[in-house]
Amino acid sequence: MKLHIKKGDTVKIISGDSKGKTGRVIEVMPKEGRAIVEGINMVSRHTKPNAQNTTGGIIKKEAPIALSKLMLMVGGKATRVGRKMEGEKLVRFAKKTGEIIK
Repeated sequence: MKLHIKKGDTVKIISGDSKGKTGRVIEVMPKEGRAIVEGINMVSRHTKPNAQNTTGGIIKKEAPIALSKLMLMVGGKATRVGRKMEGEKLVRFAKKTGEIIK
């Protein structure tokens, strides 16, 4: 499945509680159609004490967010993503500027 978002991209949230915020993509889950974005969609998890976390308690972590709510940021502006052949390679490009996305 071809996605418009990849790990490491900077994205803007276009709907939901975090609308307007930006963050870096930590992980993409293509089968679920979701991604985890740094500092966005934070949830509280109650944890028991264990070897890594001896005190336990409530920890905050990022929850997955739907890919349809994310828009790629290129040059400080949100843009749609297109694909085109460059030589023998399929590359992503910003629809707003025409710039190729690495």
